[in-house]
Amino acid sequence: MMTEIALNVLDVAENSVRAGAALIRISVFADTRADRMEIVIEDNGCGMTPEQIRQVEDPFFTTRKTRKVGLGVPFFKYSAQCTGGNFKITSQVGQGTRVTAVYVLSSIDRMPLGDMPGIIHTLITFNTHIDFVYTYSVDGRGFTLDTRQVKEILEGLPLDTPEVSSYIEAFLKENTREADQDVRL
Repeated sequence: MMTEIALNVLDVAENSVRAGAALIRISVFADTRADRMEIVIEDNGCGMTPEQIRQVEDPFFTTRKTRKVGLGVPFFKYSAQCTGGNFKITSQVGQGTRVTAVYVLSSIDRMPLGDMPGIIHTLITFNTHIDFVYTYSVDGRGFTLDTRQVKEILEGLPLDTPEVSSYIEAFLKENTREADQDVRL
């Protein structure tokens, strides 16, 4: 089991990268009054058949050649369901995949969200050929970072340039802190 939810997000987003996605949307929506947190990872990659969806939820199936099991999606599913939440994958071949995990915030079994700014920063700077849209919201306070807009402003300056990378990292951390206020996810 992974120690924080952000690592599950990283694993699923890496699946999107391997699926040939040109655009990956990652959203975290927390509503403390509703006692709920929803995480959605959506891509426009190659998509999956219904049989592949069943297989990807099986911990003893993987398409990787480097190991014999694929635990990322099953762990993500388990982490949501053990809080009383739910998990769903929808996909269409040639159009992409959407993974949704819903958590009960107050559940004693809920892992901490973890370092989402660090995970998003890593995804962006190590996959500059892919566009990311990251939305983070806690009780209606939040922000969106869209790398397509950043690339347009930078007029071709790569996102993994040290100055740009540092700016993205600081932007993510500062805006997450503002959205969180006194809430501990």
